[in-house]
Amino acid sequence: MGRESADHLTRRHAGRFAVQRSFIAIRLNSTVPELAFREGVWDQIRVRETRFHEHAYLFVLAALEFQQSRMTERRHIDGRELSWAVRDLALERYGVTARLVLEHWGVSCTEDVGDIVFTMVELGLLMSQPSDNRLDFKGVYAFDSAFESTYPWSAAHLS
Repeated sequence: MGRESADHLTRRHAGRFAVQRSFIAIRLNSTVPELAFREGVWDQIRVRETRFHEHAYLFVLAALEFQQSRMTERRHIDGRELSWAVRDLALERYGVTARLVLEHWGVSCTEDVGDIVFTMVELGLLMSQPSDNRLDFKGVYAFDSAFESTYPWSAAHLS
């Protein structure tokens, strides 16, 4: 599975923020495949942006693919759609701890998702279109309400 699968995964991104070239690998040392940056890529990111954990970048890439898989055909994904995909995938994977996991990685608002995306764009790891802008990610949702109001036992509806 190894390299061939990783290359296949990176070529499949056809959204607005599409993967420029193969820069991830799939680790198969557990029952759940895990994405990882190829050697040297994480170092490039850390030089440019230090606020976010490596898992935050990989999670945003996973959310891009997650959003593509929910659509009937692959197309451009804008900042709003990707922000909602981050939320939905986090809830699916981490349940009630989704917000805590993202915040542990340094992601506490949708603008952070945009900063992660555009860091990868600036490094040539993702492609964007001329109309793409960091402002597309601004205020898409508030983390406190977006993650906590979806649970039936949440008191968010009382406020």
